Amino acid sequence: MTAPLPDFRSPAFLRQHLQDTMAFYDPVATDPSGGQFHFFLDDGSVYNTHTRHLVSATRFVVTHAMLYRTTGEARYQAGMRHALQFLRTAFLDPATGGYAWLIDWQDGRATVQDATRHCYGMAFVMLAYARAYEAGVPEARAWLAEAFDTAEQHFWQPAAGLYADEASPDWQLTSYRGQNANMHACEAMISAFRATGERRYIERAEQLAQGICQRQAALSTPAHAPAAEGWVWEHFHADWSVDWDYNRHDRSNIFRPWGYQVGHQTEWTKLLLQLDALLPADWHLPCAQRLFDTAVERGWDAEHGGLYYGLAPDGSICDDGKYHWVQAESMAAAAVLAVRTGDARYWQWYDRIWAYCWAHFVDHEHGAWFRILHRDNRNTTREKSNAGKVDYHNMGACYDVLLWALDAPGFSKESRSAAPGRSD
Repeated sequence: MTAPLPDFRSPAFLRQHLQDTMAFYDPVATDPSGGQFHFFLDDGSVYNTHTRHLVSATRFVVTHAMLYRTTGEARYQAGMRHALQFLRTAFLDPATGGYAWLIDWQDGRATVQDATRHCYGMAFVMLAYARAYEAGVPEARAWLAEAFDTAEQHFWQPAAGLYADEASPDWQLTSYRGQNANMHACEAMISAFRATGERRYIERAEQLAQGICQRQAALSTPAHAPAAEGWVWEHFHADWSVDWDYNRHDRSNIFRPWGYQVGHQTEWTKLLLQLDALLPADWHLPCAQRLFDTAVERGWDAEHGGLYYGLAPDGSICDDGKYHWVQAESMAAAAVLAVRTGDARYWQWYDRIWAYCWAHFVDHEHGAWFRILHRDNRNTTREKSNAGKVDYHNMGACYDVLLWALDAPGFSKESRSAAPGRSD
């Protein structure tokens, strides 16, 4: 007999799933000599104790902050502070304001392995500080402002109204431009505004959203992208013209994949609606709906379930893998859309994606979510979490649904106390 599915719209379920997921990492992830370990096998074993990545380091701050804001338990705030101290002592170069991309940590000492300055990484630095400030670290507000000023000085491109992507350790920009860094910078700016109330952050978020979802998306024309008109492409040249070939033959790059990323269309859906709640604009909702509706229409695997990873401009599936973050972001987007529109079909998508993830991505034996599955939902790797994962996306999806959908029609009515970021 098949066990009944949980009530995915239940606040109690979402809070419990947040804690269950963090239990995979806490306390085994904590390195007493500094920060957290970043590489875990499916059973929770640490398979690399020395390599530390900026994205994992910042996301550990964020996940612990989410758990503290959701539960009020001091151990999560302590974990957040431990991660925060490591971010500032092991990754930050005080002389330049830059953060190392990759370090080796041994005997309480950091050796920089890759000092490249990535705007993607800086976006998560800002997000970490914003969430830490919300979670009771007053000095994080100044750290957030410093990181913002650094990004403005070195990455901001006024003519484009977007951030450049990559620079050398002494801040010489490369020619690559990407949407992903700008998307996560938008996410960071939304959180920064919610934390501080400083208008410059939400105004920058709107500028980034317009630049990517309106101007750059308009370059996906029927002539170039017959199956993805108006979608967000990933890669651009220095003048922000489309680079259709960047990483075309490299499926290994987890931060700069080729193709239209189904999950990035839905992630922008979520961000546009969060932005709209704070700084309304007429274009947000239509754009958000269009991106989500076409993403699930073209990206859902009708045979095996789940959303594909990548779509080529002609509509063919260029990567049929199932990635945990794609499902998680799409689930959160569906919930926020359901709240904003009152359309029950978005709750249906939320339930459908959750049921798929519950069956295939959630590791009911060891905890957390599997990272990547084959199209037929077989696990592709024993690595539960490598550089950057730490279950940030799926935990964040639960947190976002609690934060943005708690009072919505269609959401379960029981146990609404202790919602993250709310005061009664």
